[in-house]
Amino acid sequence: MTDTTREMRFVSWNVNGLRAVMKKDPSFTEILETLDADVFAIQETKLQEGQVALDLPGYHQTWNYAERKGYSGTAVFSREEPLRVIRQIGCPVADDEGRVCALEFDRFWFVDVYTPNAQDGLKRIDVRLEWDAWYRDFLCGLAAEKPVVTCGDFNVAHNEIDLKNPGPNRGNAGFSDEERESFTKLLDAGFTDTFRLLHPDVEGAYSWWSYRMRARATNAGWRIDYFLVSNDVADRVTSASILDEVFGSDHCPVALGIEL
Repeated sequence: MTDTTREMRFVSWNVNGLRAVMKKDPSFTEILETLDADVFAIQETKLQEGQVALDLPGYHQTWNYAERKGYSGTAVFSREEPLRVIRQIGCPVADDEGRVCALEFDRFWFVDVYTPNAQDGLKRIDVRLEWDAWYRDFLCGLAAEKPVVTCGDFNVAHNEIDLKNPGPNRGNAGFSDEERESFTKLLDAGFTDTFRLLHPDVEGAYSWWSYRMRARATNAGWRIDYFLVSNDVADRVTSASILDEVFGSDHCPVALGIEL
């Protein structure tokens, strides 16, 4: 580390429709201000350009919209202006769905991702796995330049500890063997799951709950929202948390503290 190293706070949240969250109490902007992140990433904005105007003093806004209306979409709000932004990874599938905001800063890359859902019956598993392979290669390319922090809704519970009911859900979208193995390949390519780094045995820690069957009230959830970092900076992680006290979406935010 150098004298310029400082602890940074990152937050990621799948808002499942930003316009809806903006109308709730507390509003999205109030939640963002309260969480006080250096970089705040969101997924599933479900917006087209010009549909919202956020007043976020002190933050630079980076957006990526899906071509399809009311679908997918990502955004990153950063106190520091990025040196460069990449919005597509070159993948032949799903690259027009606004799924990535990659921001280059002086000392690291920050990448916000909304991974394609394999869907019921694994109807979109081929698209999902193709995306995963391209995204893995994309991150490895960035990591060759400088450390990477990537976050978002990866749409997979990696291990049985990461969801309430692993048995009945095995083979379902988000807990299929194929998706879990694909996530393992991403970690094996040089990345660390920061929450499990600091909390390897914590059970009942989830970031998404179905709107059905009172899932959130009974904590019948899944951990599918992650912060991953390049292995070479994993020792700089100071905190990794799931902010399940924050409502407004079927997901809750996740947070990372790291010295960069």
